[in-house]
Amino acid sequence: MFVSFFPRPRAFFLSVAGWTLVCVALWYGFGRGLGVNLGFTPPAEGEVGIQTFWSGSFLWFYLYFALAVAIFYAAWRAIANHPWQNWSILGSALILFVTYFQVEITVAINNWYAPFYDIIQAALSKSRPVEPGEIVASITYIFGGLALVGATVSVLNAFFVSHYIFRWRQAMNDFYMSHWPKLRHVEGASQRVQEDTMRFSTTMETLGVRLIDSVMTLIAFLPILLGLSAAITRLPLIGDVPYALVLAAILWSVVGTALLALVGIKLPGLEFKNQKVEAAYRKELVIGEDRADRARPPEVRELFAHVRQNYFRLYFHYMYFNVARYAYLNADTVFAYLILAPTIAAGAITLGIMNQILNAFEQVRSSFQFLVNSWTTIVELLSIYKRLRTFEGVIDGGLPAPAGPQLAQPAQ
Repeated sequence: MFVSFFPRPRAFFLSVAGWTLVCVALWYGFGRGLGVNLGFTPPAEGEVGIQTFWSGSFLWFYLYFALAVAIFYAAWRAIANHPWQNWSILGSALILFVTYFQVEITVAINNWYAPFYDIIQAALSKSRPVEPGEIVASITYIFGGLALVGATVSVLNAFFVSHYIFRWRQAMNDFYMSHWPKLRHVEGASQRVQEDTMRFSTTMETLGVRLIDSVMTLIAFLPILLGLSAAITRLPLIGDVPYALVLAAILWSVVGTALLALVGIKLPGLEFKNQKVEAAYRKELVIGEDRADRARPPEVRELFAHVRQNYFRLYFHYMYFNVARYAYLNADTVFAYLILAPTIAAGAITLGIMNQILNAFEQVRSSFQFLVNSWTTIVELLSIYKRLRTFEGVIDGGLPAPAGPQLAQPAQ
């Protein structure tokens, strides 16, 4: 799954983590200040709008990121020249950068909330004269520009990610087919090469991009939420605590993650077994297309009974899992308002600040809730991973060819 697309996967991913830490340390150590000294000035205080993305500080970060990627790529090209490294290294770096850019668009929109909703509050309370053009200009020129660029980048990124993931599938397909003489005797070998690689790549597209987005969002919005926590010092039922918003987001997300991990603990194994019984049933039907002595009614009934039994078990376990999941997600929609209730009742914040807090809190909380929102996808990925790992065990020679469910021998 990984050796087909990445050079020396274990060392590669360790080097990614190490190089990332080095680059982050250098950036916050002196890199950002060096940009200012070189004339790459940050945008003006309180400035919002798409123009901030070609300000000096942003351009300097783009150059810094490109240099870091170039050094990393050159090093791995010298260490292990992999046939798919242009996609696996440069493609991954591009996805990482675009995800960062999309998160920064979200941050810019969050910064727009405060002045925009303060205009709305001023108009509704008649605290100062507000012209319709002021509201329209804020929506069309500031929010409209950010939304247009954000939507365009999202479409282009989705297009590129789809190609990236298909290249990964192609790399897996080429790798498995190069070992086909060993693999052809494995139960469901054709399905694993054709269907499981497709499902693995598409699931990784969904889950991987979502994970990167969650991490980037957390990095971008956590400092914002820390700053906004200055206005919120009291939590219901708890009282006065420092960094109340951050603490509430972490605790609520941990509770949800632990709850769903506990109630969904049986699902990965059942999904894995489901793939096995489906493969055995499909294989018998395929053989029966060419051989009259196969796919007889008794054999088919027995194989389908395995499928039926496993699906019914899945339905049962998903029932109580979904009870816990939807109960938590419904409570999640009003959780932020419960946290802000004492502050709102005291009139300690404006409408603009409240909306800015709600959006930042939602971004941080949803990032911490990555496992909550992705649990069913993770379960599916784990089952596919287990099937492909047993498949690859045959290539390494360490595992026998996996067999499907055993059938009673038909009467001669």
